[in-house]
Amino acid sequence: MSQKNAPWILGLSYSHNGSACLLRGDEIVVAVQEERLLRQKRAALSAAWGSLAVTYCLDAAGIKAEDLSAAVVCPTTESQSVEADFALNGRLRLVRNQVPIFTIPHHLGHALGAFATSGFEDAAVLVVDGSGSSWDELPPDERAVVQGTDEARIRAAMARGMRVREWASLYVASGTSARPVEKHVLELIGPEALQEQRRTGMREFRGLGHLYQAMGWQLFGSEDDGPGKVMGLAPYGRPTTPPGDFFEVDGNALRFKDTVPARYRHHDRWPAREQEYADLAASAQNAVEEALLHLAKRARALSGNARLCYAGGVALNSVANERLHRESGFEELFVMPAAEDSGASVGAAYYGLWKLTGKNARRRLNHDAVGRVYASAEVQAATRAQAGIRAVPCDDTLEKAVDLLIDGKILGWFEGRSELGPRALGQRSILCDPRRAEMKDVLNHKVKFREGFRPFAPILPLENAAEWFELDGVSKESPFMLRIAHFRPEKRALVPAVVHVDGTGRLQTLTAENNGRLYQLVKRFEQRTGCPVLLNTSFNVAGEPIVETPEDALGCLLFTGLDAVVFEDRIVGKEPGFRSILDLEIRLTADTFSMEFPITQGVLPTELAEVGGDIPIPVPFGTHLDGAAMIDAHPLSRMFPHVRFRTTTPWGPTLQLFKPEVAHVLKRVGPGTTGRQLLAALEPEGFDERRLTRLLGTLRRVRVISLGRLDA
Repeated sequence: MSQKNAPWILGLSYSHNGSACLLRGDEIVVAVQEERLLRQKRAALSAAWGSLAVTYCLDAAGIKAEDLSAAVVCPTTESQSVEADFALNGRLRLVRNQVPIFTIPHHLGHALGAFATSGFEDAAVLVVDGSGSSWDELPPDERAVVQGTDEARIRAAMARGMRVREWASLYVASGTSARPVEKHVLELIGPEALQEQRRTGMREFRGLGHLYQAMGWQLFGSEDDGPGKVMGLAPYGRPTTPPGDFFEVDGNALRFKDTVPARYRHHDRWPAREQEYADLAASAQNAVEEALLHLAKRARALSGNARLCYAGGVALNSVANERLHRESGFEELFVMPAAEDSGASVGAAYYGLWKLTGKNARRRLNHDAVGRVYASAEVQAATRAQAGIRAVPCDDTLEKAVDLLIDGKILGWFEGRSELGPRALGQRSILCDPRRAEMKDVLNHKVKFREGFRPFAPILPLENAAEWFELDGVSKESPFMLRIAHFRPEKRALVPAVVHVDGTGRLQTLTAENNGRLYQLVKRFEQRTGCPVLLNTSFNVAGEPIVETPEDALGCLLFTGLDAVVFEDRIVGKEPGFRSILDLEIRLTADTFSMEFPITQGVLPTELAEVGGDIPIPVPFGTHLDGAAMIDAHPLSRMFPHVRFRTTTPWGPTLQLFKPEVAHVLKRVGPGTTGRQLLAALEPEGFDERRLTRLLGTLRRVRVISLGRLDA
């Protein structure tokens, strides 16, 4: 397809983890998650409101909304809702610009994204996640293949207030379409019943994604970050609970049981019940693997195809993916790197392209680097603007980076275009020497700020993979860090920082063609040390999005135990003698500030401090000024009194919501106020250095404050 006259297609994943993707013909020009720009983990976006991600994509391509040939939205919630309506978007004005608008079901977006980026001519496609589109909004061909229930039962459940949604879908894809051949749905209880479940212990589950969410809630008190922790904890336990206690196979359907939730009617969190919970994590992991193998074998039988594309949030389970590679019966397996909801925008965009052109160029995605490029001048400007840092003298950044790694330093690695998915694949990574056993604990405690059992990934050249890992009889390629393999026994002691407790590693294989400077770095490290492996983890701290901009990277440097950040043409470290960000001046950079408090018995609160509570992080909801009215309608804005900051980003203005204590802290900031001075003023109220540092880090991340040098 000639790119000169090729159509511009915008795809949007309207989700709790939203993203936008822009195609020029069959090429992904740019794609990004909203969370990377808003700086709130799993930030939502909608089709009707303004979106930083959409502006980012249009700006990166140098086009305007009227240049679009089509816009496609893939929603997770009701497609008929106001938020899912692209026609209402005041920034894009798609109807006025006569841009065709399409809406597609959630699992179809996942399926098309995986198939379009696989490069396959045809394939079976498996999608497994928490939940997707509602049954009543699926097209007839998708409703017709639902397993284990009939339409009358589904309608009766919905009449009782249940929400019936897809959780697993099997397709046969060829050319420019994906035909559904089997679908599994779950019945979700309403919000009031869900709150009651959370009060009484482990929530029930009716699908694989919800099974893992239930484990995450029970063990770690989080349905968002908890599932990843469960996967990391599983190797510390034994699968003492059989898969049959979680689900049973009834014909072609999987029926989930309440046997396990009935055993956990308490709210003890890890590390309480340490071994019991490790065994529960191992049992849940084993059950998920067995269920996925069942679904994959169904896909093989129904499609007759030897190639499988796989997506959905459950596809991030690398341990299960390895079993699919080895045991599913497929000759080729392609797991989309942005397997979770951020990848649905890619499928949406390709749907629009194929709708207009009817052609699939079979362009395989070899590297998940689809963000915009930051020029050297932008890196230089960010460096000059940030206090507390300095350039590290060097003539050759790669050679100097190797020097620092060998010296035991922990480096941020910022190269080219950012990744779309949740894995750091060498565009926004943290790197260190895996030969040092202590690095795992140092990273978890001083950089990532997370549980000590969480593992780190090894990266190595593809040509070295079979030498270091047990990959006999299976593909050696793992470009997206979505596989787990056992280290060869004789290699484990050589790189202890990346060997998990069960002797495995979530490997990423590198090639010169796809990984450029990172591949060169690893090869130079090997020349100097004899070891072709580096430790790689995402460039962020627990609970925060991966960094996107140079400013984000430098902020992470200052707030963590990182030693330096390696950009393509420079290395930046902390100034000699730098101790803490509390030694820097705090400057308010938000544009406006407002407060909202309840009026109680006709009386306004006289002091912010009377509201009480702890210093927060932002509520898990952020929106943009185009949708400001939506904040008042959102239930989170009514849960407690709050303060609002209007902030400016390179992609437009945003509103950030906090508990009132943030204003109580920031009212003490004046010209020249340092963090130390602020801490001294707050110490009588129970603040310590860690607590204030955490708050300042949050405020800086969402652009409410900056940290600058004191004037001479």
